[in-house]
Amino acid sequence: MATKRNPFKKYSRKKGPVTARKVVYDGIQFLSGLEKTMYIALKTAGLFEKYEQESFILLEGFKFSSSVTERQANGKGDYKERGNNKLQSITYKPDFTGVDYIIECKGRANDSFPLRWKMFKKWLIDNNDTRYIYKPQTIKEVEETVKLILERKNK
Repeated sequence: MATKRNPFKKYSRKKGPVTARKVVYDGIQFLSGLEKTMYIALKTAGLFEKYEQESFILLEGFKFSSSVTERQANGKGDYKERGNNKLQSITYKPDFTGVDYIIECKGRANDSFPLRWKMFKKWLIDNNDTRYIYKPQTIKEVEETVKLILERKNK
């Protein structure tokens, strides 16, 4: 039997991006439970090397010397002249890095991640970085990632 909804009660759905809960484990603040799980799996397998220690510049910052009338990048503020300014570099910092692997734990990606991920892959090619990259999204994929890294190390 289906339950009836109260017509006088307001129901709301979550709006906006899903935000992960920060978790502290072994004195490290992880940005999500999935990152903590990945850390534990890497550490248990003797594979853990670095957490958020490497940063990659995907696109160098530059001076935009033309005129542009717009709001701020986040869509807030006044609609006004915002040209002739320095634009920041686009950077990427993966969750885990090692001698032969790069891991990005991504439960649910925000809007900008797919573009940044493609730019990162291009950076790897352009810079002859031959490390294997992994992007686990579930606990099962975390386990599979560790298994794959161990298999490659044992070859």
